[in-house]
Amino acid sequence: MTVLEEVHAAHEATFREVGGRRVVDTYGRPERTHRAVRNVVGVCEFGYGVLVVTGADRVEYVDNAVSNRVPDTDGQGCYALLLDPQGRVETDMYVYNAGERLLVFTPPQEATALAEEWQEKTFIQDVDVRVATDDFATFGVHGPKATEKIASVLHQAASPEAPLSFNRGELGDVGVSVIRTDNLAGEESYDVVCAADDAEPVFDTLVNRGLNAVPFGYRTWETLTMEAGSPLFDTEIEGHVPNELGLRNALDFDKGCYVGQEVVSRIENRGHPPSRLVGLAVDELPDAGAAVFAGDEHVGEVTRATNSPMREAPIAMAAVDWDLPDAALTVRVDGEGVEAMQTDLPFVEGSAVSARLPQY
Repeated sequence: MTVLEEVHAAHEATFREVGGRRVVDTYGRPERTHRAVRNVVGVCEFGYGVLVVTGADRVEYVDNAVSNRVPDTDGQGCYALLLDPQGRVETDMYVYNAGERLLVFTPPQEATALAEEWQEKTFIQDVDVRVATDDFATFGVHGPKATEKIASVLHQAASPEAPLSFNRGELGDVGVSVIRTDNLAGEESYDVVCAADDAEPVFDTLVNRGLNAVPFGYRTWETLTMEAGSPLFDTEIEGHVPNELGLRNALDFDKGCYVGQEVVSRIENRGHPPSRLVGLAVDELPDAGAAVFAGDEHVGEVTRATNSPMREAPIAMAAVDWDLPDAALTVRVDGEGVEAMQTDLPFVEGSAVSARLPQY
């Protein structure tokens, strides 16, 4: 569950399940909250799963398993994927080098299985993997004033500048790590990580001290990331080959072999994948999985759709064939074809560009 359910409830939050964790859905007025994040800054408690990896061989072991280069320097991180032999994504993750340990942030439903798999495969290597989800709280800070917000409350350290790097400092009297994250909402962004026992004063500081920030939940997070053109694990990433998603920020084509690398490299060498993610402007809101047609030809499916508060219109992301026929696009809504127009991503330009914006 969320670390701070009673605190969120006092802010009139409603809740839902995401990956087996109870998280804030909304505090009410989600469109107004969305605009507040776009215009100033907001704070969201994220329900990551967390692994702690220790032992002398920890960096080499995780680096050999994932699609990106794991940093060997304290205070640095990467975004990476774990693939199956067919090159399809089993989970995505953020891996941070925290000195004598690695911290691995995953979708919450993936942490236990990943820890068990890695621990079983350590063999003679000096590696220990444990689930530490309940030990930590993580708060995302997003908006064009996010850097100003962090600077107004962080002591004993400067705000980190390089993407996926972090500094250790204090919020009030509480020790925290502040990570410069990858702008998935299309705005400046940070994650503030603290011990679970310190979550309440950290959340209070982020919302009420220094520059005020609006608290927001996952409903707003989903509309923000949608407008920014960011693929998410549960809707776009899981089960797909990363080339089809344009997730070049999760791939290091020069590193050694990892499971699924041969498939990824083969598709890369062909020049393009068989399908790609695109944005669609639609007249009516389709469901996830709705068929996309070019004329009479089925060319793909909607991955998710929402009403965009900034565009004041429905938008959708869809996985479609790489070579689309030269015909008008439609999506199926209640069994009827509804006009759709392919639209450049992001749908909305903010103060930063999402590192997951599809690149082909």
